[in-house]
Amino acid sequence: MRIELSSGMTSSSSSSASSFFSRFWSSALRSKPLSPAVETSVRTSSGDGLVRRLGLLDLILLGIGASIGAGIFVVTGTVARDAGPGVTISFIIAGASCVLNALCYAELASRFPAVVGGAYMYTYSAFNELTAFLVFAQLMLDYHIAAASIARSLASYVVTVLELIPFLKDNIPSWVGHGEEVLGALSINILAPILLVLLTVVLCWGVGESSILNSIMTVTKVLIVLFIIIVGAFEVDVSNWTPFAPHGFNSILTGATVVFFSYVGFDAVANSAEESKRPQRDLPFGIIGSLLVCVALYIGVCLVITGMVPYQYLGEDAPLAQAFTSRGLKYVSVLISFGAVAGLTTTLLVGLYVQSRLYLGLGRDGLLPAIFARVHPTRHTPVHSQVWVGLIASILAGLLNVRVLSHILSVGTLTGYSVVSACVLTLRWKDKTSSQASTRRISRRGEGIICLFTIACCGFAAGVLFRYGASFVFLILAAVIAIFSAGALYLRQVYTDPPGFSCPGVPIIPSVSIFFNIFLFAQLHYEAWVRFVVLSIVTVGVYAFYSQYHADPLGSNASIVYHRAPAEEAP
Repeated sequence: MRIELSSGMTSSSSSSASSFFSRFWSSALRSKPLSPAVETSVRTSSGDGLVRRLGLLDLILLGIGASIGAGIFVVTGTVARDAGPGVTISFIIAGASCVLNALCYAELASRFPAVVGGAYMYTYSAFNELTAFLVFAQLMLDYHIAAASIARSLASYVVTVLELIPFLKDNIPSWVGHGEEVLGALSINILAPILLVLLTVVLCWGVGESSILNSIMTVTKVLIVLFIIIVGAFEVDVSNWTPFAPHGFNSILTGATVVFFSYVGFDAVANSAEESKRPQRDLPFGIIGSLLVCVALYIGVCLVITGMVPYQYLGEDAPLAQAFTSRGLKYVSVLISFGAVAGLTTTLLVGLYVQSRLYLGLGRDGLLPAIFARVHPTRHTPVHSQVWVGLIASILAGLLNVRVLSHILSVGTLTGYSVVSACVLTLRWKDKTSSQASTRRISRRGEGIICLFTIACCGFAAGVLFRYGASFVFLILAAVIAIFSAGALYLRQVYTDPPGFSCPGVPIIPSVSIFFNIFLFAQLHYEAWVRFVVLSIVTVGVYAFYSQYHADPLGSNASIVYHRAPAEEAP
């Protein structure tokens, strides 16, 4: 009797486990059926949707506001100490790489112009539910830590500006804005959470109001940067540009991997799809236009700063301000502080905005609790998502020394960019051998995914080899394998033409984008790799025990009605 009972229990447990894994894989591999939109209708009348208030200029300013922050006031000089005047080339290389990513984002933003979620939503449609959830988790950790870090930097600059008032100079305690260390990992900062609360209130109040604030601050900082470039141009000594690359090309390439993250932010435009007035036309122009403006500003600042002061004498904390001070132009240094406040404010504002829209997308799809999907009936903003984002950032910024966490940043960004590039290809694939499918061991789509995975692996291998100074022969070998894989994508796949904006050079440009993104991924600290693995495991656990049971691929995002013009309907 006992033996029979034990056997029965074992059989039941085995059946339950089999059922669990069967359901898990069935859920994980499903995708969201979104169609290309020519004319869209969003459920705004019921109060469930967002309001289309953003024009092309708003989108461009949104992208610039997200990208131009502390990077232009700090990173330019920091990298110049290693790369010399060649830091200009570093920014050009990084900018070119980001343009490739931007072209991929622009196509998908034009293809799916009526849904929020950005990289997460593109992945959900092109690949599957679990991959989309993993992309969201990696991106969101980057956004949370970055928001806290930017808030603390903004608080520090605000205190610096306040100390220009004589009776406040040296009278503001460090725990107010600069941060005061407590027990090592803890660092108390009072002003950063206050600033986050104020910006969260603005974002909850309405996208129109937050867009006006972003536009004012972005225009202010762009004008300050242009003024800095013009004034600095008259102080340039061209002899400081020689030697142009004192430590060789390797230092320039390494610098490109660092300054790459100064351009991060153009994806914010893609996340504003549901609030754009003319998404199919304006989103691509907004993404690419904002990025090109940022590239031009960075190049101008690099040329000025390295021409004013020999690269080896540039400061590390505030190189731009110190360069003008050394030339007797202290008033420009004061202006730079105001520019830094404006720059960090817009970067933080747009960062908080993007996070709430990502949470909104997952709440609509059921991968997160439904409270994240609620939109205020009159303000038309995702208030619950926005408050949650502000709360997390406030806790991190107020209590933790976020600099300790900064070296695990950018993993999510590079992962998201790589997956978006892959989405462009997979969504364009058309199987030309459907009649022979029964005789093939692997589908045409399967071949394509293997090629994409090979390109990514080659990018990582090349990055690791470059990082540890391996023979140049091995780098060439990795690149050659990646080229053959891209060639297979070109020769073995048939690509359809999407409506709206089309990324040129498919499949080559997306393939190069993936290779270089993963190459940069390999340059990150090993702890960033550990973070990637650990967070992925945790995310799979959350999905397995909650999200798979609540997810609805045909939820609010998919229930957007897509209408195709009669002339374009398939026969």
